[in-house]
Amino acid sequence: MKVISWNLLRLTGAAVEDVATLIDSQKPDILLMQEATRHIEALPGLVGGHFYRLSWLGRIHGLAVWSPTHFPRPVALSLPASRLPGRLPRRRAQIIQMGDITFANVHLSHGQLLNRRQLARVAAALQGKPSAIIGDYNAVGPIFLPGFTDVGPREPTHLSGNVMPVRLDRCLAHGLVCRASAALDFGPSDHRPIRLELHLEGPHAELAPSPARKDRLRRFYR
Repeated sequence: MKVISWNLLRLTGAAVEDVATLIDSQKPDILLMQEATRHIEALPGLVGGHFYRLSWLGRIHGLAVWSPTHFPRPVALSLPASRLPGRLPRRRAQIIQMGDITFANVHLSHGQLLNRRQLARVAAALQGKPSAIIGDYNAVGPIFLPGFTDVGPREPTHLSGNVMPVRLDRCLAHGLVCRASAALDFGPSDHRPIRLELHLEGPHAELAPSPARKDRLRRFYR
């Protein structure tokens, strides 16, 4: 399954026509988007397919997913938030079921402890299913999440302050094989799209974790 993830950079980055061009050139099975505004809702009118957007309270942007094939309406998962005043918005993940694979579309917080806690919440919600957590992690340095492997491209995907290149756009996978990954060229956004070829690793029964392992995931960074 070909997966592309792209942080569109709200109103000043990629427009719906840019997203349509990416779909036409790459032909993904599923496209995950972060910082997607309501203008991106016009995407099916340009390329067909099926689209859902998850807005964030108090923000003009949110998460979105597109696929040429029908899939169930995604589920919103609330993530841990900072207790400091003004640390908004409360972030949510978009949980998407595509056949036997569950995708979590994420745009995590900038706090390096907080975004690890948010990842642990997503991993616990996936309950050991063949899955991938993909999107803008806002994470610096390595990430260790029990049962998951970092399979995303290793090159930088974002220019911080248009000066320092960093790898913010990532993919952690469980029960999946990544046959290829790459960061595509910069477009109108300050993030590069990432492309992954993900496939099931084996029978579902072999992928289900024990109850003790599930419990460890729930406690991790709680």
